Amino acid sequence: MTDELVHVAIGDGVATITLDSPANRNALSIRLVTDLNAALDVAEAGIAHGSVRAIVVTHVPPAFCAGADLKERRTGPPDSAPMVGALRRLMDAEVPTIAAVTGAARAGGIGLMASCDLVVVQRDLTFALTEVRIGVAAAIISVPILRRASGSRLAAALLTGEVFDAEFARDVGLVTHVVDDVDATVTALCAGIRMGAPRAVAETKRLLRTVPTMERDEAFENMRRLSDVLFASPDAAEGMAAFAEKRPPSWQPA
Repeated sequence: MTDELVHVAIGDGVATITLDSPANRNALSIRLVTDLNAALDVAEAGIAHGSVRAIVVTHVPPAFCAGADLKERRTGPPDSAPMVGALRRLMDAEVPTIAAVTGAARAGGIGLMASCDLVVVQRDLTFALTEVRIGVAAAIISVPILRRASGSRLAAALLTGEVFDAEFARDVGLVTHVVDDVDATVTALCAGIRMGAPRAVAETKRLLRTVPTMERDEAFENMRRLSDVLFASPDAAEGMAAFAEKRPPSWQPA
């Protein structure tokens, strides 16, 4: 055992990053965010040599993440750069990122899960963006949150700090899956990701982020070029040969 507040383990093509600071409900302390970035270093190294096809961010009970560590924020000058870095790395990773949430999330914890491509939450959970109640705004986390969720639908939650449930979070686009068994759903998603070719999955993640920001004709032109490149790639040749020969392509697990 170590005194790390974030652990990382790699197996079956998945880097599982676990927040482990239950005493303060996995609050975003300096140590936890430092350890989170160190865990992302390990995951990114695995991506580089092909052993990691997905990143899962999970936690020990009782909470996913309570947001900023307010005790630290009261006693020292703020430095949000490491947190911004972690959110960017989850959003920009070459592989899909999945938040596996079985405990409540508040404030910055919602930003952390919203930075992942897929967000799987337990059906009975609640969430709240409580920043205004302590005199601040959900500034940094608004970047990932408002890239996936409707600002008008979240206005009341942001302006009042009111609690909302998992079904509402899914309705506004903040989460992707509301389930009774988070672990089983995450396992199935990771297995599905591994069925796709690594480059095809990476390009799909990228276009999900970039196409909505483009003008229509720009989007068509960029995606036409991407389609031509991918259809001419070794992965496409292997995939189509495997389809014709009724066998799994080389990138799929045995």
